Amino acid sequence: MIESRTFSLCADDGHELAATHYPARVPVQGAVVIASAMGVSQGYYRPFSEWLAGQGWHVLTFDYRGIGRSRRGPLRRLEADVLTWARRDCAAAVDAAAALAPGKPLTWIGHSLGGQLFAMVPNRDRVDRVLTVATGSGYWRENAPALKRVVWWLWYVVVPVVLPLAGYFPGRRLRKIGDLPRGVMAQWRRWCLHPDYAVGIEGDWLREAYASVGQPMTILSFCDDEYMSERNTVSLHAFYANAAKTWRRVDPAGSGLRRIGHFGFFRSEPGGAVWEKLVLPALDG
Repeated sequence: MIESRTFSLCADDGHELAATHYPARVPVQGAVVIASAMGVSQGYYRPFSEWLAGQGWHVLTFDYRGIGRSRRGPLRRLEADVLTWARRDCAAAVDAAAALAPGKPLTWIGHSLGGQLFAMVPNRDRVDRVLTVATGSGYWRENAPALKRVVWWLWYVVVPVVLPLAGYFPGRRLRKIGDLPRGVMAQWRRWCLHPDYAVGIEGDWLREAYASVGQPMTILSFCDDEYMSERNTVSLHAFYANAAKTWRRVDPAGSGLRRIGHFGFFRSEPGGAVWEKLVLPALDG
């Protein structure tokens, strides 16, 4: 069992964020920062983080403002959108993770939204390599078939009605995604309704930011992902036009698993055997 340490990160606007450090066993290989999926708190990544630390990697997890242990006070009072998470929260996490293993490589592991955000992080040049897991465009018409049949109701009916009434997105009560700040949900909705996702809404600066990413990138996607289709995955990573990419499309049965889906990769099952096969080559560069 790896003994973790919880602490507070301070973003450049003074906002405090909850973070956890899983110290590496020696010899130290480097550091990893894990950027969470939408609405997912950092505790979800504990089994994976403990395993990584056991392989010699310092691991830093954190909660975006308004999520998990970084939620302080009523969400309706929190002014934040997805770009706030990237520009301020993720930037603070990158700096903190880099300090854990000076002179050693730093890897960004982004789950779903976390893989989308990398191009928006201002100090991303401190990162040496990137691993995206179940990351794709959120454009709803490209979503996996089961999700596409129902997600239009979320974007065209539920969100426009609920956000003005509640002042935030009460996902726990609705059993959808999780509680989110109003600005996050409103911006994410706009992105998901555009064929070019975030780039189509934010414009040329973001397209150029994606194209400027030059770190080597490993892309893990799953045949049984109930949210992201293969088309979603290809669409989003096409914006990372100049990154050297290694694509891994994973069939759970080929790894002896019943399913992985959008969230299963970070659970205790699949566990070390699959993580060793799919993650360590990406970390070794």
